[in-house]
Amino acid sequence: MTLSRWAPLIFLLLWSGGFTVAKVGIHDADPLTLLALRYVCVVLLIAPLVLIFKPAFPKNRNEWLHTVFVGFLIQVIYFGTAYKSFEAGASAGAVALLTSLQPILVAIIIPLLSDETVNRRTWCGLLLGLLGSMVVIIANMGVQLHSTVGLMFSIAALFGITLATVWEKRFGVSQHPLTTNLIQYVTGAVCLLPLAFLTETMSINWTLPFGLALFYLVVCNSILAISLLMVMIRKGEATRVSALFFLVPPTSAILAMIFISEPMATAAWIGMLIAILGVWLVTSGANKAT
Repeated sequence: MTLSRWAPLIFLLLWSGGFTVAKVGIHDADPLTLLALRYVCVVLLIAPLVLIFKPAFPKNRNEWLHTVFVGFLIQVIYFGTAYKSFEAGASAGAVALLTSLQPILVAIIIPLLSDETVNRRTWCGLLLGLLGSMVVIIANMGVQLHSTVGLMFSIAALFGITLATVWEKRFGVSQHPLTTNLIQYVTGAVCLLPLAFLTETMSINWTLPFGLALFYLVVCNSILAISLLMVMIRKGEATRVSALFFLVPPTSAILAMIFISEPMATAAWIGMLIAILGVWLVTSGANKAT
């Protein structure tokens, strides 16, 4: 099997633990402070590699603006508002449920901007994927939104990742992952450091769980998972790639069961099977005629 065959599975495993790990980190640091620290750590890790391997940077102003804009949407809008929703009392399940609508929005928008089409089989798969994801979240993780602010932040996160996916597919150019990551995480750090300074105490409680959470968020979530997501969007249909997000809640539940002995409700297993069927319909039928 080539790396491209393994990429969706690796992405799912790395991405799925992100929300739960973020909630662990937020216990010891304010959300924007945690994100800003995360981005600075990523830049410090990537910058020496850029100096060693000297990958090509964007060739013109449009490519620079595109790369910065997608970085702003993902690192500032998506992650920033998702983390703020946690602070406002939203559960990981609530944020996952709302962001599970992303594949549906992408399927609606992308045909308007490109030659990618969404046929009936794909729509059936998307709806099944959404249904299965909802069953897993409600049965296993619950949905808690204690404030309107948390809801609004979660909706902002949904639109941030949706627009980033559509924009990357429509205007994305092939770039070295080191270059893309460096530019986008510098963008995230530059935007969030001032916001954290102005709105938060920026105090950090350096515990072992916080250190482990930061390592996961920096290496697994920021560098590896985001790089795989960008590559998959550029090389595949945006609708098919987005459908993978339906499998994030089931994968998160399975990882929690394996590593922290969190039980998985019977209904959640049924939801997982429904979600898998939906994603299979999307990924196997996106190019077939209606």
